[in-house]
Amino acid sequence: MKNAGKLHVNLIALDLDDTLLNDERKISDRNVEVLKRCAQRGIYVVLCSGRAEDGIKPFVSRLNIAALESGKYVIAINGCSIFDMHKRIQIYKKTVSGEVLLEAHKIAVEEGFETEVYSDGKVFYSKETDWTLRDVRMCGLNGEEAPDFEKFLLENQNSFFKMLIPGEPEKIQELQKKLKASLGEKAVIFTSKPYFLEILPPDCGKGEAIEWLSSFIGIDHSTTLAFGDSMNDESMIEKCGYGVAMVNGNEHIKNIADFVTEKTNNDDGVADFIEKYIL
Repeated sequence: MKNAGKLHVNLIALDLDDTLLNDERKISDRNVEVLKRCAQRGIYVVLCSGRAEDGIKPFVSRLNIAALESGKYVIAINGCSIFDMHKRIQIYKKTVSGEVLLEAHKIAVEEGFETEVYSDGKVFYSKETDWTLRDVRMCGLNGEEAPDFEKFLLENQNSFFKMLIPGEPEKIQELQKKLKASLGEKAVIFTSKPYFLEILPPDCGKGEAIEWLSSFIGIDHSTTLAFGDSMNDESMIEKCGYGVAMVNGNEHIKNIADFVTEKTNNDDGVADFIEKYIL
């Protein structure tokens, strides 16, 4: 890990689940207070989640910094979308090709899984199950069953940011191997949680979105810092100027990070690190 005095940081990107949020899926008062201080100093504070924009908005409201220039951006769907909350427009968007979605869906169904696709503000799934409902509840979006799912994918090509396949962790690992072997470089495939397998467009991730955003707003990318805990945070932990893994996080993420927090997501690990090394 790097030696840490006070770090020169102009943008802080924050994963939500198991990072900024505690296990009750709430942002603590201390985390709110510290991130407000950052935004008031002109440090961009950017929530960066696998959720869609509508699923992130309650946490934006909780931080209460969206009125500030430094608090107006949100990165959603693991880097496939960036939203400007002042102009209320999407300024960056990437979608998965229909060919990839159809191939992935067929392989998943053969292995006994149902699949979901994310569009603006909605999740569509091939069949409603306990797993699909679990994801919809977690991401805070409306879900809708599309019975003839292959036809639905064909008729709405290039409309979806990602495909998510939920299921038992052991079976998900095997499916991930098969999808990577079949799709190769045509998609980014990873587990955001042990029970959620995600398929994104190629060259897409939280790290790539932060690179684009830092260039867009005109700050040196070496002054960006990311907090994360899971495999969907890998690209931003690697690509940002400083990558900070949560001590409660995935071992691989902790190994590749520049720093590891001293405290967990349940003990204000984000605020503790920021107060010690940034403010």
